[in-house]
Amino acid sequence: MVTEKIKYREGTMTKSPWDMSDQEYEIFQEEAKKEAREYLFSIGQPLVYIIDNKVIIENKDGSFEYLEK
Repeated sequence: MVTEKIKYREGTMTKSPWDMSDQEYEIFQEEAKKEAREYLFSIGQPLVYIIDNKVIIENKDGSFEYLEK
């Protein structure tokens, strides 16, 4: 039985991405990437993404694993 509850943060955006300038949107994207990485690592999960048809698994300790897609 799992007793640990998943913690998450809920918020509201002050400005829609559609209404952001190019500079604001770039900052928004970078912050979202950083928060996703921090959240995944905080719950013990790796960050997984695909670049050039390769699956890249980034671990909290800074190590990487590479898989062919």
